[in-house]
Amino acid sequence: MILAVTMNPSVDISYPIPDFKLNDVNRVEGVCKTAGGKGINVARVVKQMGEAVLATGVLGGTTGNFIVQELTNDRIDNHFLKINQESRNCIAILHHGKQTEILESGPALMPEDGTDFLEKFEILLSAASIVTISGSLPKGLPSEFYRYMSEMCRRKKIPVIVDTSGEPLREVLLHKDKPNAIKPNITELAQLLGIEVDQSLSSLKQVLNSDMFLGVDWIVVSMGGKGAFVKHAGDFFQVTIPVIDAVNLVGSGDATVAGLAVSLNNNVSVDAVLKTAMTTGMLNAMEAKTGHINIAKFKQFYEFVQVKKIDS
Repeated sequence: MILAVTMNPSVDISYPIPDFKLNDVNRVEGVCKTAGGKGINVARVVKQMGEAVLATGVLGGTTGNFIVQELTNDRIDNHFLKINQESRNCIAILHHGKQTEILESGPALMPEDGTDFLEKFEILLSAASIVTISGSLPKGLPSEFYRYMSEMCRRKKIPVIVDTSGEPLREVLLHKDKPNAIKPNITELAQLLGIEVDQSLSSLKQVLNSDMFLGVDWIVVSMGGKGAFVKHAGDFFQVTIPVIDAVNLVGSGDATVAGLAVSLNNNVSVDAVLKTAMTTGMLNAMEAKTGHINIAKFKQFYEFVQVKKIDS
């Protein structure tokens, strides 16, 4: 079973307002509300791929109840720590071909909430074959919280994929027990190392050879429409994808994590791991709803993904 963690879930609300007017009244039709958060998107795509998944994290209030109901309607098993605060809303205003986002920060957790979740997490690990940890930490939890979770996974020899950024990612990477996989983008790499990072192969190879990444088995650097640059077990790979008609790019990184988790869980070849991860990311971008793929198109677009090994 894949255990998908979202520590700061949300209800994602989309307002399509083609003629959005600032400082005026805007009326909206066709409002879309879904259970959101990066790990929840991962869980949704894993489920659509036909794999067993359990969504977990921290939520509360009527917003939290809505998230649980949405997951239940999608037949996604879930087991969250319930708190006495309201989970957040994230609003996207779609206008003039653009997207303006209004993101609530979410609840501020108490230290005991963090302790309670780690106790729940350890119990849930007993049935997990791989873990994904995605997104931001809620207020109140220390930046090393994901490091604690990663350590727990490694002690139990359960592979863990960490998809976050900033100090939480730095804390994970500075510890001797590294996660099995991470999925930073170029900007996140630059923030981690405090240097300029360009998209040339030579620059990326130099960056990924940094001591910070020693012990991480899979480093998948997402590069949008250019695919990905990957380091695995000392080898470098350039993964290219075809031009697609993208409808909604939000959640494509989460879909990539889902494909990575499923393929690693099934012990497939390196090429198959990378092609699966890129395919699920592309398929999400081709759908209007975030965290959704059309599995019927999987085989077709899987064949379009090219994996090339680069000399070290």
